[in-house]
Amino acid sequence: MGFASSTFNQCAILISLFSVVLLISALRSAEASIHIYDRDPVREVGTAYLVSGGSEGVAAPRSHAGRSYIRFENITFWRSKEAADQHPNMAYSSGLVQVIIFEAADHDNIGGSAYGGQRSICCTSDLAKLEGCKQGEVIRTSSPTDNNWPVVVNVHFRGNMLSTHMKKNKEVNIKRTGMYNLFFITCDQKLKGMRVMGRTVWKNPDGYLPGRMAPLMKFYIFMSIGYAILSLIWFFQYGRHWNDVLLLQHCITSVIALGLLEMIFWYLDYTYFNKTGTRPVGITTWVVTIGAIRRTVFRLLILSVAMGYGVVRPTLGGLTTKVLLLGITYFVASELLNITEHVGTINDMAGRARVFLVLPVAFLDAFLISWIFTSLSKTLEQLQAKRSSIKLDIYRKFSNALAVTVVASVVWIGYEVYTLWKKHISSLYFLLGTLFNIFWASLV
Repeated sequence: MGFASSTFNQCAILISLFSVVLLISALRSAEASIHIYDRDPVREVGTAYLVSGGSEGVAAPRSHAGRSYIRFENITFWRSKEAADQHPNMAYSSGLVQVIIFEAADHDNIGGSAYGGQRSICCTSDLAKLEGCKQGEVIRTSSPTDNNWPVVVNVHFRGNMLSTHMKKNKEVNIKRTGMYNLFFITCDQKLKGMRVMGRTVWKNPDGYLPGRMAPLMKFYIFMSIGYAILSLIWFFQYGRHWNDVLLLQHCITSVIALGLLEMIFWYLDYTYFNKTGTRPVGITTWVVTIGAIRRTVFRLLILSVAMGYGVVRPTLGGLTTKVLLLGITYFVASELLNITEHVGTINDMAGRARVFLVLPVAFLDAFLISWIFTSLSKTLEQLQAKRSSIKLDIYRKFSNALAVTVVASVVWIGYEVYTLWKKHISSLYFLLGTLFNIFWASLV
């Protein structure tokens, strides 16, 4: 027990130090990425028809670095033949598409409402009278901080042509750190079958990583170093006490090894993404699988220790099947969540699918926590009855450490939910989103 206890203390110190360093240095850089549109169809939202072009955190350029910008490459809008045939061959403008870019704090500057009713993206006849907007176009109000924002780029269909193009390699410079959103919008009902092709490059001075992901690349460097040092300490002790090593300590060894592999693979994944603007599906799939295995083994290890395995009971007995079944269920739920969240994902904002996949993992974590503390209570009672003072002291420290971790998690979740509820996903959200990611990556 002395071997495990001393090494766990060293582990806690190392992780604490690296977490502090990362929180200090996390926001020194931010990058962006490449979004590809492969005949993406518009969807109807009220009176508008739109395609979401991306949503990312982008940082303002630093004096010693290059520009931050969103560049449009080969953006082509296609309409149906039926829509095109409704216009004469020589018509100057036979359909309007508007490209809208806005910082999240300015989201209320897009759209309006008549007489306090439902908000509309497009200018209707009533809104044209009330707000002076141009009927059939997106309603835009200038940002209080910059009259040029939100950015609106008009693209017209000509005559009865089936397609139209944006200006080649048009760029929009970003001068302010924040969460930026891009939409391709038309208010013309005749264009409800429109599709979008091409790509946009969202780039900051340092690379292609989305804003909230960029600091994590440094984080994984530090964590890889931390795990490497921890591995050296652990394996040295592991070799010295080989004859006294318990099955639980073999499990701890596997968790540390998996953690080291996971941090290295995350760094490789982010490095590739940063250099190319696309995510390597193979590496990302491997790393989320390794992470799911590590988290599953770690949780089952904590549960087994809480049950007193190797201390007050030689085996788990009839509970073995239940523990293994819970582990398999947790692995599947965690794997599905992480594949949805990471594999091929570019946007900073997670989709609806993630919300539904988070719920099973959250439920299983809550169930595990309940089972762990119930088992700990029984184990402490057994140790107290046997008057095993040394083991009892270790288990009390173990209980306190778990309690602090759970309380910290609950407080952090509450703070995160409150921040998201405030909904201004701007520079503050950009900052907090990075810290949220680092906190959870450190904790789990």
